[in-house]
Amino acid sequence: MLKEIQGGVCSAKGFTANGVHCGIRKNRTKRDLALIYSEVEASAAAVYTTNLVKGAPIAVTKKNIENGKAKAMICNSGNANTCNANGVEIAEKTCELLAKEMGISASDVIIASTGVIGQPLDITPIANGIPALVKGLGSENSTLACEGIMTTDTKVKEIAFEFTVGGKVCRIGGIAKGSGMIHPNMATMLVFVTTDCNIAPAMLQKALSEDVKHSFNMVSVDGDTSTNDMVSVMANGLAGNAEIVCENEDYVAFTKALASVTQYLCRKIAGDGEGATKLLECKVDGAKDETTAKVVAKSVICSSLVKAAMFGSDANWGRVLCAIGYSGMDVDVNKVDVSFRSAKGEILVCKDGAGVPFSEEVAKEILLEAEIEILVSLNDGEAKAVAWGCDLTYDYVKINGDYRT
Repeated sequence: MLKEIQGGVCSAKGFTANGVHCGIRKNRTKRDLALIYSEVEASAAAVYTTNLVKGAPIAVTKKNIENGKAKAMICNSGNANTCNANGVEIAEKTCELLAKEMGISASDVIIASTGVIGQPLDITPIANGIPALVKGLGSENSTLACEGIMTTDTKVKEIAFEFTVGGKVCRIGGIAKGSGMIHPNMATMLVFVTTDCNIAPAMLQKALSEDVKHSFNMVSVDGDTSTNDMVSVMANGLAGNAEIVCENEDYVAFTKALASVTQYLCRKIAGDGEGATKLLECKVDGAKDETTAKVVAKSVICSSLVKAAMFGSDANWGRVLCAIGYSGMDVDVNKVDVSFRSAKGEILVCKDGAGVPFSEEVAKEILLEAEIEILVSLNDGEAKAVAWGCDLTYDYVKINGDYRT
């Protein structure tokens, strides 16, 4: 049974974390370097962006965790270390500096970067900041680490759960950053998960790779797939359960706990989209297969016109049908029903592909809420899916118009 607990990435046994300002970002009040550490070697797994342009840290992390093991994760914000001639050298040097300070192997480090693309990254502030970063490691510092990975995020995104595997109490927690340039495929933004569950590297990778298909791959803020997207998990086994080496009951229990963390973070990322005022959740049911359900759901939350209508609290259901129509899926539009739902109630706006009489005033009240559900019934099967996004506001353009300068 899952139980929400406090502690984020420090909730699991043996994990500590920290976040400091080292000088990459000009604003001294902003932390720009984060660290998560496991006191024992942990199973490690990750998934990465599918963008052909990839941040240098991705190449280094891939190499470092080829053996499925890691002990630490370090991440800087303020600079993506992408499209730099010496990017890999900087990432490797960061791992070496951290390893020397901590007395571990450089190959046991997961490394990530986030921020502006195409600007040189100076190793000096990182080198100067690592000693304080390591010295300040603590079992209550998940939030500090989360602050260290934030860029245009306005809210800290962290969560933790307690669950049982093989009669042993396990814990799993995660932190995330992501506000703009969010339209992943294979992973998303930056997400770091820790757990004390004992699970073999191969099974951990399998669980993560399957999970992102239903979690982070179903999130979109602006349609742009980042160069640095990565989700990583470290599992150190200190909970003492028998190692999970196959798809048994224990594996299922672990995947459910992982999904609880990832889907919570999905909602937080979508709701904190750049300039966003509303979280949009499109729930599709009655699809002929899962692929149809997923593609339709994501098409709806990716529609700029749907997003703009939700910003204006306008029950413009025709835009929802339009997005379904160009999704590329084989859908009988004459069977489609659409409703809008929030804490203020639910209203049917479309039945069998055609509009139905409804109160614009009631619809407006429903759509003024901060969390909106767009309910789509395709009435053509049993498959379902959920996708998360946000509204499109004036502030999105303001934020991204001069993001670099």
